[in-house]
Amino acid sequence: MTKQEIRILSLVKARIKPDAVVYDIGAGTGSLSVEAARLAPQGEVYAIERTPAGINLIRANAANFGVTNLKAIQAEAPEGLAKLPAADAVLIGGTGSKLVEIMDTITPKLKPEGRIVFNCITIQTLMQCIDYMRSHSDEYIYEAIQVQVTRLQQVGTYDMAKANNPIYIVTCWKK
Repeated sequence: MTKQEIRILSLVKARIKPDAVVYDIGAGTGSLSVEAARLAPQGEVYAIERTPAGINLIRANAANFGVTNLKAIQAEAPEGLAKLPAADAVLIGGTGSKLVEIMDTITPKLKPEGRIVFNCITIQTLMQCIDYMRSHSDEYIYEAIQVQVTRLQQVGTYDMAKANNPIYIVTCWKK
């Protein structure tokens, strides 16, 4: 599950409006999908996830939070994206090593000034994002940040810092 601090930053970077159409690719448990659906009550959120267990979690989380504008789609991206309406924002948490194919599929579906937010755990995925954006600089502007969240954990009478893995958030928007 995407940690709370990363969800907050990713959603702010996506600039989701109340009537937005949002894709969440590699949705996992649907934590970002649910939050996006709450930000876009008049819009639609499409959570794309390849695992049946993930789809079940997404549906359970949507029901738990009372969001009715979230549709869970079991598919491995880019399959499953072709029939979706044009997107205002795309959240990408997993690419299954198909980043280029996914980007080539969503680029024509992304509305002008639409935004894509990648959450990259590995340096390789980060570099794939940056390489793609550089090779498509006529279409996209991008920025990248690295986020390191550390929480205090109580150990006896002491509080000790416990770091989470760093995450790279790459935000792209169409020119």
